[in-house]
Amino acid sequence: MVSTGAVPNLVFRQLRGQRSAGEFAAAVRRAAREIGEQVACDARYIGRVESGEIRCPNYAYERVFLHMFPGASLADLGFSARETVRGRGARVVSEPPPPEPPAADESHHTDEESDVLRRVFMMSGTATVAAASLGLGGAPASAARISLPAQRRVGESEVDAVEQAVRRIRVLDDRHGADGLYRQAARPLKAAYELLDAGTTTRRATADRLHAGAGELAISVGWLAHDSGRFDDARSHYAEALATARLAGDAGLEAHAFCNTSFLARDSGRPREAVRAAEAGQRAARTLGSPRLLALLALREAGGRAGLGDRTGCDRAIGRARAAFERGPAGGDPEWMSFFREAELELLEAQCWSALGDWSRAARHGRRAVGLQDAHFTRNLALYRAQLTGDLARAGRVDEAAATGHQVLDLLDRVQSSRIRGMVAGAVRVLEARPGGVPGAASFLTRHRESARASSPSGV
Repeated sequence: MVSTGAVPNLVFRQLRGQRSAGEFAAAVRRAAREIGEQVACDARYIGRVESGEIRCPNYAYERVFLHMFPGASLADLGFSARETVRGRGARVVSEPPPPEPPAADESHHTDEESDVLRRVFMMSGTATVAAASLGLGGAPASAARISLPAQRRVGESEVDAVEQAVRRIRVLDDRHGADGLYRQAARPLKAAYELLDAGTTTRRATADRLHAGAGELAISVGWLAHDSGRFDDARSHYAEALATARLAGDAGLEAHAFCNTSFLARDSGRPREAVRAAEAGQRAARTLGSPRLLALLALREAGGRAGLGDRTGCDRAIGRARAAFERGPAGGDPEWMSFFREAELELLEAQCWSALGDWSRAARHGRRAVGLQDAHFTRNLALYRAQLTGDLARAGRVDEAAATGHQVLDLLDRVQSSRIRGMVAGAVRVLEARPGGVPGAASFLTRHRESARASSPSGV
């Protein structure tokens, strides 16, 4: 029900024009897919915005609306500033606020999103697919069962479900990290491949989309395994995606699979394999019209070369990456690369110099990454600071390392990532090993020990 104090958003209503609320909601959902977001927008939501009941959209809707109306601000769209809606003063963008209950204007969307998560892979149509929720709360194993009629055709609704599952995983990983998602996300992956194995499609375009969606889902689930320390599982999922790409002749999917395989090889201590996979990815990506994808793959190569101690080769690969990145976005940029912005480029370069033992140079790039990072990507806020904490500790900047480490611990209540926790633990070991102790880092070390005990299975 609209509160008595609600002020209609006449600007937003004007932007809708002659379209019905349902038609405009469909346009919002299409715009969300274009940038890799997933919003449960319907005519009721549009009505709540126009009536003034929703004075400020949540972050996901904000990104979609600003994508739909380039150059506009939330104020230009008739919304109130988030600080006034939440009833708190402005905050520094690079320092996210502590966890808090959703504002009244966002609570309906939170419920709505949870419902989407429960239904994200449960589709109607010629094939009945019932797969697990992608929500953080988990779901019974029985929810992952798939009904496969003897004669069945896979249509648009089934393919949409696969693609939607990929997007949901990415959004949830951005917000929460991988540890709580991996087991749930593996269930819709199984469903997707059963659709490939048992189903037939009426159109080649639908079959191509299904192959691409299943492959992207395998990569997304592989990344969750990777980030939560399950390297063997991640390797298997990435290989599955690569095989799917090769069978379908999908160069974009192949480049993505090689990109993640290179990343995993670097993290697994196999730098030569990381270089080979990155080079293969660059060959696959050459015809795709995406300089940004080539930039990311060049950075994957640089990471492998850094692991080999090849400073010259690493520097050259970074130079190619920066040159390609500066060519800007392009129509061929894949949807999954929405995370690859200047902040990520700086982070990956920092990791290269860190692997080469140039801690001060790594810290300089790490500071830039932290300063540039979008506050909406909670997981990356923690990741970038964790990288910087380690580099500062190794560079001997104890006080700054401790201060940055505290910021990571502030975020780990919301982010579940074994990889990030491992990075912080590595920084702690460096600080603890310093001769003469580390008075400036004592409170951080104490807090980390308490956090580690609280997060361990036994609590000790």
